[in-house]
Amino acid sequence: MAGSTTEKTVAPEDEFPRKTIGWAARDESGVLSPFKFSRRATGEQDVTFKILYCGICHSDLHFIKNEWGNAVYPAIPGHELVGIVTEVGKKVQSFKVGDRVGVGCMVGSCRTCDNCVNDLENYCPNFILTYGSTYYDGSITYGGYSDIFVVEEHFAIKIPENIPLDAAAPLLCAGITVYSPLKYYGLDQPGLSVGVVGLGGLGHLAVKFAKAFGAKVTVISTSPSKKEEAIKNLGADSFLVSRDPEQMQAATGTLDGIIDTVSAFHPILPIINLLKTNGKLVMVGAPEKPLELMTLPLILGRKLVGGSGIGGIKETQEMFDFAAKNGVVADIEVIPIDYVNTAMERILKSDVRYRFVIDIGNTLKADA
Repeated sequence: MAGSTTEKTVAPEDEFPRKTIGWAARDESGVLSPFKFSRRATGEQDVTFKILYCGICHSDLHFIKNEWGNAVYPAIPGHELVGIVTEVGKKVQSFKVGDRVGVGCMVGSCRTCDNCVNDLENYCPNFILTYGSTYYDGSITYGGYSDIFVVEEHFAIKIPENIPLDAAAPLLCAGITVYSPLKYYGLDQPGLSVGVVGLGGLGHLAVKFAKAFGAKVTVISTSPSKKEEAIKNLGADSFLVSRDPEQMQAATGTLDGIIDTVSAFHPILPIINLLKTNGKLVMVGAPEKPLELMTLPLILGRKLVGGSGIGGIKETQEMFDFAAKNGVVADIEVIPIDYVNTAMERILKSDVRYRFVIDIGNTLKADA
């Protein structure tokens, strides 16, 4: 399905009062370039902030190339944005000018369904994504590859003072994506043996959070070259090469739970076999092709295969507070905005350890 292009009688830079600049893709090539648009004025319950850093998620790349068939052009990606509050609405209670603030994958939800009432806005059928969605007023949402952001207070996250802003950005997507299933599926108890499949943007944070919870962590990867990085730099306790049948056989029945972060097609039966009785395999990566799932190994071990997608606002704030207390931050490579297209090419090659973060504050200029 081809991506759509918004057709408006009013130019994007004249749609709202606040003049804004960003980098946008205009078509399925996914090439990003400077783009002038506008954001709404600060409403009574809104927080407006200057964006200083924005992480690059693999989802950004999927979206700007319309690989999911839902792109709306011009498209400004970015859902790991952090900055400093510059203005607040008169009914805002939790933020003031000068505060550190972040916005993750969503900027709205219905606020009335069972999920929303139970702080699970991320599962609201009508939640509004930070970019590429239709906002309450009918406008298209533009993401964090831009200089200014306006968000309803409810969807703003306080960034603790002792977490560097640049390294905090990826926690807003990658961090909560692994933190939430560790908590929900009971893999946050000290002494458990937890596996992490894949050692990328999600995987390296899964290792860090699981270790912070007191787990014994095993990294499972197709790349033997990542062993030293996993154990020496990230603190994993052991490492399995998933393509080595002897290693995998020797580890059969040793893990209480596994977080699978891989977004490419891969066999999961060998991974399920690593679980103990009552073990849980949680999928947080989203391969484009269906995975093969045999039921007998689940039946014989009373094992579960589940999923998880980001987290609610309350839990995201809880994650940041936990990260601040336990020194959990992302390993990042900070880049200027004009490097963003090269960064996308490198992401395709998995050539980043482990998350690109755009230095918006210092490199996105009004005269771009």
